[in-house]
Amino acid sequence: MTSNDEPYCSALTPHPCEHCFPSVRAADMPSYRLAALDQDFILGDSMRGVRFLLEYEKVEEALRAWGVLSTIVVFGSARVRAGQTGNGGFWYDEARKFGRLASERGGALSRNDGKRVNVIATGGGPGIMEAANRGAHDACAPTIGFNITLPREQAPNPYTTPELTFRFHYFAIRKMHLAMRASALVVFPGGFGTLDEMFEILTLRQTGKAPKVPIVLFDQSYWQAAINLDVFCENGMIDRADRELFAYANTSDEVWQALISLGLEPVS
Repeated sequence: MTSNDEPYCSALTPHPCEHCFPSVRAADMPSYRLAALDQDFILGDSMRGVRFLLEYEKVEEALRAWGVLSTIVVFGSARVRAGQTGNGGFWYDEARKFGRLASERGGALSRNDGKRVNVIATGGGPGIMEAANRGAHDACAPTIGFNITLPREQAPNPYTTPELTFRFHYFAIRKMHLAMRASALVVFPGGFGTLDEMFEILTLRQTGKAPKVPIVLFDQSYWQAAINLDVFCENGMIDRADRELFAYANTSDEVWQALISLGLEPVS
């Protein structure tokens, strides 16, 4: 009984009220949709954790199907372009050269027992990311793009392998996939986004939360001008030993040699 002692309305009652809508079928109501097909429900705040899991597992499934065991991750600015004058054009060309070199020498072209290693992976956008993917594409190797929609990255670049091109909503899951199977990290010049990605990996290495992987920063003069690590050391913010977490290189060949010297294992 209700508070005013009137019977609760049902579909069988002859009069409408706030509880019953004779012109609407129950099967047409949002509550009756299958949960997995109800976008209003799936995209609601309460399902954020589920969406995290979906973004994680969708990529995992695709990479398993392609036999990708490890990646060489390339970070860098989305703002440089092929043919650009000055440093930008040079950085683009060297990132492209490195993408090809690493794909040819690292094992991305090999399929030992159906498995691939050291596959070039980037954020899937333009600039340095495009250049590294393009180099792998030049070598006819698979190459991965972990794309996210941003003002300067509205679509994936045209050089990622279509079946290995992914779109993310959450930065956290995208960065997890960039880091979790990386056998090496190469950081070309970039801005806030590149710094964010680089320092996250360095922090994981510094704290022992990530396995030891070679990290190489491209263009020593750029990085030493952009980040004065002496200030960190002099003020006790990092240990002197933390400066050994990475090396510098100034050409694509130097990058490759530095990765090998730091422990990268290529597979022929």
